Amino acid sequence: MSAEELDACSGDPDPSRPPGPPAVAAGAEQDGKAESLEAPRRTPSPSGSPGREEPGKPLGPRPAGGPGAEGRDSPGSPEHPLPVRTKKLVLHMDINNTIFVSDSATGEGPKAALSSYLSSVCWGHFNQEGKWQWLSELPSLLPPTPDASSFSSIFGRHTKFISSTLGHPFQSLFSSYLQLLEWPGQPNSVFSVLGEDGRHYHRVLPAFFKLLAGLSQQGRRFAIIFRTFGKDLTSLLQTTHSALQGQHPQFSALKEVMLPVDLRPGKIRCSSNKVMVSRGKESVSSWPDARVVYDYFSAMEGLGGFQDHFAWWSRNNFSSQGGKPLWVDPHDPEVQHICFDDNIRLQDRESIIHPQVFMGQGGQEYCTVPTSELYGICLVQNDLLQAIANPDYFLMTVSQCEDRYDQYLSKVQADNGY
Repeated sequence: MSAEELDACSGDPDPSRPPGPPAVAAGAEQDGKAESLEAPRRTPSPSGSPGREEPGKPLGPRPAGGPGAEGRDSPGSPEHPLPVRTKKLVLHMDINNTIFVSDSATGEGPKAALSSYLSSVCWGHFNQEGKWQWLSELPSLLPPTPDASSFSSIFGRHTKFISSTLGHPFQSLFSSYLQLLEWPGQPNSVFSVLGEDGRHYHRVLPAFFKLLAGLSQQGRRFAIIFRTFGKDLTSLLQTTHSALQGQHPQFSALKEVMLPVDLRPGKIRCSSNKVMVSRGKESVSSWPDARVVYDYFSAMEGLGGFQDHFAWWSRNNFSSQGGKPLWVDPHDPEVQHICFDDNIRLQDRESIIHPQVFMGQGGQEYCTVPTSELYGICLVQNDLLQAIANPDYFLMTVSQCEDRYDQYLSKVQADNGY
């Protein structure tokens, strides 16, 4: 391993640093982390996903039209043309608070799930009088000031945050996004879900279906791998399969997308010396060569899903060291792996993904890198509010990640003298 490659590993998280316990919400997904987003008293117009250079940029809901309103039977065309690329995409996607706004395992409906999410992304601090004071009114993924803390990191993640006294300033914001989530027309037993208020809501965000159609229309090679700690995997695979058969009322054109769905839920189990990935009769291990697992995921086609190892994450104090494993090979010119998860954090002691980068072309050696090295490149802290408000959110964010990945590859190659 070269000196440059050793330097690349120097940012590994310090295992002796005591991590702060996460504010884990009750539920199978248990992605209870608190970080960013503030609540507005006004409704700004969105400008897409925040860039890596300005991750705290305020975002808000569209002033009119629900998600998917412009996606009826033509779900894949973003408002702005995206560059055509040839690299294969392997998208690892969390479920709850990424493409679902509900949790069947805990019985959380859209209202409870959205309220819980907002509690993790509203920012404030204790003032000199010892009283909690909000520091911002608009959503952002990172704290607006160095001394800001998310509500859930102090008080815990709450499904009734919006109805609480402290959450009152954000009721207008909550109502705006909840309205965008409403299912248009007659309820659908597959694609809509009954909310706590008797209204029906989208089970899967329309932005996800636009992602499938958009990548297909671009002629892209891609795979979608659902990654979750929860129990919604089988349901999501079946729902997506139905949508790809043209059964979604707003996205019937998806029947033209020839994308296979593997309905078998797989498992990922971790230990101190290896990661085991299994699905049906398939089984691969990272020991003695982690590249076997990387190649396994890189070769996937269509859609599939794996339940990650929550007990291992818990055993590792909910830090990235015990999180969902993700291998990245900056020397592979053919494939880019991108992970969407609302619990990705810049602080490794609070993040849910364990990012590992291969050292050298075709080699077996790899090292854990700080989340910050791949943030906005291969690791996307999902902006649930934008995923609700902007049907092109996933498509545009993938395109931004690809731009930054090209820059990242150039830097890696320059650092290694290629």
